[in-house]
Amino acid sequence: MSATDATPGAGKVVATPRGSPGGTPRWLFLTIAIVFGLFYAYDAWEGVGNLVGLNLAAQSLDTTLSGFGWGLLIAGVLLPVAVFVLAIRFGRARSAGVQALLLLVGLCLVAALSADIFMFGLGSLIV
Repeated sequence: MSATDATPGAGKVVATPRGSPGGTPRWLFLTIAIVFGLFYAYDAWEGVGNLVGLNLAAQSLDTTLSGFGWGLLIAGVLLPVAVFVLAIRFGRARSAGVQALLLLVGLCLVAALSADIFMFGLGSLIV
C-alpha cells in the first residue's frame, strides 16, 4: 500500500468551478477578454465605417452597392463579433496564455479578412 492509496480522495478528478475557467482566475480571464474585446470592437466599428463610407461613395457616383457588396460589407461588421465569441468560447477551459493566444490569432484572422475587403475595391461592390 503506497502513500497515495491511503490518502482519501486520491485519484479523483476535481472539477474547476464555472467561475474560474481552466484554473485561470476570473479577474484575469475578464481582463484578457476586455483588452482584446476593445480591439475586436474597433474592427467591428471599422466595418461599420466601411459600410457607411462605401455606401456614400457609391451614392455620390449615382449608383448603389450590389448584393455582393452589401453582403461583404455586412460580413465585415459581423465577422469580428463572431470570431471574438468563438475565441472566448474555445479559450474558456484553457490557461491565460492560451486564451490570449487564441484571441490574438482571431484578431489576426479578422484583420486579414478586413484587408481583403479593401482588395475588392469599390468597383466590384457597386452595380
